[in-house]
Amino acid sequence: MEMVFKEEQKFTQWWLWLILIGIGILPIIGIYNQLIVGDGFGNDPMSDFIFIVFCLLIFGLIAVFWFMRLKTEIDQNEIRMTFIPFLKKRVNWKDIKNAEIVNYGFVGGWGIRLGTKYGTVYNTKGNKGLAIELLNGKKFLIGTQKETELNKILDKKATWQQTRK
Repeated sequence: MEMVFKEEQKFTQWWLWLILIGIGILPIIGIYNQLIVGDGFGNDPMSDFIFIVFCLLIFGLIAVFWFMRLKTEIDQNEIRMTFIPFLKKRVNWKDIKNAEIVNYGFVGGWGIRLGTKYGTVYNTKGNKGLAIELLNGKKFLIGTQKETELNKILDKKATWQQTRK
């Protein structure tokens, strides 16, 4: 089926990367002081093994943010959303009761937000998204930076459904 909408988003906020780089510099300084110079890092240094595990966790957190992506693809049959590395979701248009672009505001941050009035919110930045309500009553929202293009897709959706009847 021909793809009619495709969007890939990632965390590009400068302030977030400033924080993550700052957090990443601390283990590098610690590795130098404790493992290379042998002075120990801090007033009450961890064992080398625990310190290495701690550093790996910090670098792992930074890597998760580096590789995290929110991908949205829409064609005539379905909406596909992938929040790498966490989940994949596919929804057939025939299972959707309502889909609309909304300004969801700031729902306590970016990423995956549970328990909002839109259900689960998947976003990386901004405050616009595709709010979807399924026939079974479940709701979720996919953040977007392409509001105008997505609105055109929703307008076409009505045409697709009429040609199937």
